[in-house]
Amino acid sequence: MFSPALNPLAQLGALGFFFFWIVAVSGIYLFIFFDTGIERAYQSVEYLTHDHWFHAGVMRSFHRYASDLMVVMVAVHLLREFAYDHYRGVRWYSWFTGLPIIWLLYASGITGYWLVWDKLAQYVALVSSELLDWLPVFGEPIARNFIATGTLTSRFFSLMVFMHVAVPLFLLFIMWVHILRISRPKVNPPRALALLSLVALLAVSIWNPALSQGHADLAKVPATVGLDWLYLPLYPLTTLWGNGAVWAFLGAFSLMIALMPWLPPLRRAKAVEVHLDHCNGCARCAEDCPYEAIRMVGRTDNLPFPTQAQVNPSLCVSCGICVGSCPSSTPFRRSEELRTGIDLPEYPLKELRERVLETARGLSGPGRLLVLACEHGAAAGRLEGTVVMPCVAMAPPSLIDYILSRDLADGVVIAGCAESACYNRLGVKWTEERFAAQRDPYLRARVPRERIAKIWASALQVRHAEAEIAAFGAKVAQLPPLKMRSPLPASAPSAQPKAREPAEARNEP
Repeated sequence: MFSPALNPLAQLGALGFFFFWIVAVSGIYLFIFFDTGIERAYQSVEYLTHDHWFHAGVMRSFHRYASDLMVVMVAVHLLREFAYDHYRGVRWYSWFTGLPIIWLLYASGITGYWLVWDKLAQYVALVSSELLDWLPVFGEPIARNFIATGTLTSRFFSLMVFMHVAVPLFLLFIMWVHILRISRPKVNPPRALALLSLVALLAVSIWNPALSQGHADLAKVPATVGLDWLYLPLYPLTTLWGNGAVWAFLGAFSLMIALMPWLPPLRRAKAVEVHLDHCNGCARCAEDCPYEAIRMVGRTDNLPFPTQAQVNPSLCVSCGICVGSCPSSTPFRRSEELRTGIDLPEYPLKELRERVLETARGLSGPGRLLVLACEHGAAAGRLEGTVVMPCVAMAPPSLIDYILSRDLADGVVIAGCAESACYNRLGVKWTEERFAAQRDPYLRARVPRERIAKIWASALQVRHAEAEIAAFGAKVAQLPPLKMRSPLPASAPSAQPKAREPAEARNEP
């Protein structure tokens, strides 16, 4: 079974960057052989395609098919983000900046088709110029250059080469802007997936190489041409609808994409709040935030620490991942208020602990399971013994220690989103690394791993999650009685002794 690292649907953004670089490198290579003259452009492309097919010809096919795949990645990425509701709230920025990426991607591809100067290029040039002429921008019609011989010069090809180079550079800049508000964006796919993509491109390039469609002839209107339906789907519609209708469609589509993050408006939970009396400036919250909503700034109180966390409310999605990363977020602390360094005002750690205690009281029988579930996953509120939270990474690892050492349950299930589609991007990854002692705060070695199950399933995999939980419950029921060091009775926090615990019991470094 393949891991999420080899799932293309989980690597769409990274694959988009990867195919961009393939297009860029292959384009530079092809430019070595390309002649921008009006009379020699077609011949130079034919020369590199046939006389040097084993390197330049393959590069031409790489250039063509990688461009098409980039369109596919962008389209599927857009649909996937819409399906997972990853475009509203503070995520509007990445969604909105994706719109110019679509326009620039098509502009760079269309100008590339002109440079081949075959029959398809003539058709694309004529239809494109008629579309541009419909707009009241240019004083002289551009289309007349393609309907009469002797009016097109090599200067035109120099302009097209400039546009075909300048537009992708600007596209790369907008792609960088697109990921500015994302922490640890994926811009490189896993090596295995990148290698498989290269092998597939090579196989297709050899099996079905990109070829020209005959020299352009301005004295004749191309009767039939083979279209690239990924780049040129609207071109035949100019004949059926007219240029004005096509522009109206493009305008309506762009306006719809631009306004979608605010239609309908999304109710946003309050952003996390920093409590300086419990913040030592460790920067774990800033490191773990998926959306760059937290940064470390100079200390503003009298505590002996150089920095403190500062939250940008406009970027915070209230996922609670930072709460789970804070070293002071431990339910072992004998405090009725239970404040931590950073906390959700609408769902503080104190309330999470209270919900765990209340849910645990309702568990009975052998194999008592307490489920900590992400509200976007398959187990959100559908089973008994479930505590739902914005993201499972909100639960500090010490909470699992607390549940088992207090004998609140015989086993704990961590039920989050699908591993390849975490709603909060990094919740699954950070939880896995904390449990594997690869990321602070980590799950202590004394916690028996056989009493912990991790289930990553989307909201569409309810039956799968229920079956996994049931199987784990049967397994836990067969285990011997749990014996952890110094277990304490599961009583309300206020009933616990008031003496300060040692650092180990508080799960502090």
